[in-house]
Amino acid sequence: MPTIRVAVAAFLSVALLGVQAQAQKKYDPGASDTEIKLGQTMPYSGPLSGFITLAKAELAYFAMVNDQGGVNGRKINLISLDDGFSPAKTVEQTRKLIEDDHVLAISGSLGTATNAAVQKYLNQRKVPQLFLASGASRWNDPRNFPYTMTLTPIYQAEASIYAAYILKQVANPKVALLYQNDDFGKDFLKGFTDRLGDKAKTVLTRAVSYEVTDATVDSQMIDLASTKANVFLNITTPKFAVQAIRKAADLNWKPLQVVDNPAASIAIVMRPAGIEASMGVISAAFVKDPTDPQYQNDPEFLAWVAWMKKYFPAGSLEDPQNVVGYVQAQTMVQVLKQCGDTITRENVMRQAANLKNFHPAMLLNGINMNTSPTDYQPMEELALQRFNGKRFELFGGLLSARVD
Repeated sequence: MPTIRVAVAAFLSVALLGVQAQAQKKYDPGASDTEIKLGQTMPYSGPLSGFITLAKAELAYFAMVNDQGGVNGRKINLISLDDGFSPAKTVEQTRKLIEDDHVLAISGSLGTATNAAVQKYLNQRKVPQLFLASGASRWNDPRNFPYTMTLTPIYQAEASIYAAYILKQVANPKVALLYQNDDFGKDFLKGFTDRLGDKAKTVLTRAVSYEVTDATVDSQMIDLASTKANVFLNITTPKFAVQAIRKAADLNWKPLQVVDNPAASIAIVMRPAGIEASMGVISAAFVKDPTDPQYQNDPEFLAWVAWMKKYFPAGSLEDPQNVVGYVQAQTMVQVLKQCGDTITRENVMRQAANLKNFHPAMLLNGINMNTSPTDYQPMEELALQRFNGKRFELFGGLLSARVD
């Protein structure tokens, strides 16, 4: 009889452990023992369709993760929908993702105006809106929007870095500024003028805006060139960056040109605008430039190239947006790993706000991600880079992108 009692006790103990282990798993909509369902909206059509490579890179990275067994045994299913870069369409598609597809979280969606259109809705429903492809300052507001976090450095900080560089390096600077008429462009304008301070009235000669629905920015460029400013700050998205650089050359206007990070692509901006017209353009960087020969033997770069060739062979090995998408997806995977078996929306945000010196492969050396419940800005450093006709060359060290 003692032997039977011991066997029964052992059986009950094992059964109890199994029940406890099962009970420890917690899921919200979009999560299960086998799957984690994420959603995003991207401009597969419309004026910013050049950025769609971000989505394709993220899908390709998750495909690799799934081939390797997923995250804690769960495959990632990213549902990526076209919003045409139209806020109204973003609202419609996001509601579909949440209410029909029942995704766990939104991950990697692009655009300031588009993401702003659904920010309140997602926060009211306590659905994570994570690692956005936008550096608007509104994404770093954990008190009012605790379920929203960006990935890229904040635009105001990037603009502040440009202002500091211009004040230091350009004698008697006169700046003409072109910006997109939305939160994206206005954040840059604010960061730039705030850094100029009292000098803004004399340094900023003219600032003109354009609408994302405009066919061209030719008239704006004619206006700006008429100022004969010696600095042109080009705060645009790729389509309009190409037009602006090309038009400056057509007008024989030869200022120092500065473009924002999202438009700093050789493949989709510098080369289409013309190599000669793009020579000397300055921008900021936070990922390794895949065209830079200094990385040819870098283990992170070699792994990225191998991944591109296997999982995204149609993607350009020259486009840094394919590096950004790679980084975005890695960061989402890191958060999901930290969640363990508690795949709830609340825990996803808890882990997103608890990144500690996380370094996704292909970030610039020295840049790590850190977040906290009161600081939703994962990256706080940038480096300046200059286009030499073949590639962007980094110069100087890392600069703080923090906005206090």
